[in-house]
Amino acid sequence: MSGTNSPQSHRTATGERRAGGRWIAHWDPEDTTFWERGGRRIARRNLWASIFAEHIGFSVWSLWSVLVLFMTPETGFAFTPEQKFLLVSVVALVGAVLRVPYTLAVPIFGGRNWTLVSVVALLVPTALAIVLIQRPETPFWVFLALAATAGLGGGNFSSSMANINAFFPEREKGWALGLNAGGGNIGVATVQLVGLGVIALFTVNSGAFVPLFYVPFLLLATWVAWRHMDNLSGARADAAAQIAATKDRHFWIMSFLYIATFGSFIGFGFAFGLLLQSQFDRTPLEAASVTFMGPALGSLIRPVGGWLADRYGGARVTLWNYIAMVAGTGVVVMAVTADSLPLFIAAFGVLFVLTGLGNGSTYKMIPGIYAAKAEDMIAAGTPREEALAHTKRIASSMLGLIGAMGALGGVGINLVFRESFAATGTATPAFISFLAYYVVCIAVTYVVYLRTPAGTRPAAGARPRGGPDADTERVAS
Repeated sequence: MSGTNSPQSHRTATGERRAGGRWIAHWDPEDTTFWERGGRRIARRNLWASIFAEHIGFSVWSLWSVLVLFMTPETGFAFTPEQKFLLVSVVALVGAVLRVPYTLAVPIFGGRNWTLVSVVALLVPTALAIVLIQRPETPFWVFLALAATAGLGGGNFSSSMANINAFFPEREKGWALGLNAGGGNIGVATVQLVGLGVIALFTVNSGAFVPLFYVPFLLLATWVAWRHMDNLSGARADAAAQIAATKDRHFWIMSFLYIATFGSFIGFGFAFGLLLQSQFDRTPLEAASVTFMGPALGSLIRPVGGWLADRYGGARVTLWNYIAMVAGTGVVVMAVTADSLPLFIAAFGVLFVLTGLGNGSTYKMIPGIYAAKAEDMIAAGTPREEALAHTKRIASSMLGLIGAMGALGGVGINLVFRESFAATGTATPAFISFLAYYVVCIAVTYVVYLRTPAGTRPAAGARPRGGPDADTERVAS
């Protein structure tokens, strides 16, 4: 049931029944009494259920990044490396595009209800994967269209984040959203471990076992969501705020920066195994034995990026992270040019770690930017509550949209790899282009968020030597 034993005056969840699911009519996590008398318990119950569902969603989204390792001449497939990169690009594209409507679906249908729908829907691409990987004679365009349904798993991230964001108070959102995001992201590594296990135990001819492995977990995630999650009546869809967010220049700037971090993370995660096969001529078993390590490192380190941003300022951490990404990518180029597999794996692993750190630090920049905007509005005469409510509304919508833009970066990564192999037969031009992109990100981060023009004022409460308010100072100047 959705209620609690708390007194009515401090109720944590007065159940309001509607057709289609369990609803909580009253939810006020900012009220510390409400939070301590049961709100935290309910929020955390929803969080762990959400992490499980999102984790499975990421695994299904990443399914074809593993199954392409099984698509060899030995198993009857004649697809070229360019076709395989196109396949994973289309899956990434569908997942990125779906993030926008999935964000709006939670307040319309309820977090619990939408989690149930979105998890059950993943049975479709999973079943199709079981069939397709056993049908190498399928025309590529049919294969492409049906495999693209795995993109449904990519939308789950945005709906899950929007749902959990509504459950937690501002003071705990960083922790909750970090756990939710990291728990989902590591699904990329999990499915690659499953692929490794299948190849090692059953050979490369048993690719159907990978999606088959996830069928009982999808059913379990459905049960967990049905049994342990709730809908919030107070959540509302805010398409107007999303439209307003896209008119703000910081939306486009932060999207540009997030593409370099999350886009690189998801793009490299999808491409890692293919790179080992196409660039270094590794067998499916050899490729699968290392591909899981990169996404795992990037996922686990993400909360550290947020913590560093809290301590030293999001823009400052992001700037140094991009500098390190430029250096790391330079080493990757050297490894590819020298055909050194050990150096490539080591450098690419470091690059995964840096994408994870950058995911945390760039996300931390967004609330800092809008804290600065709120201070400017207050200084200009806008009532404090009105200014804070307005900027919070825009920032919340921006988080979901920037997540979608970052996922589109993963599409771009794989398309660039495709064109690089098609034109030169090597990944070197692709990595050089990524290096150049990171250099531009360094310049953008410094000029927009760190450089203080002469004669400008710091924002109220800013800390000139860093700390959580460092971004606020620069943006407000």
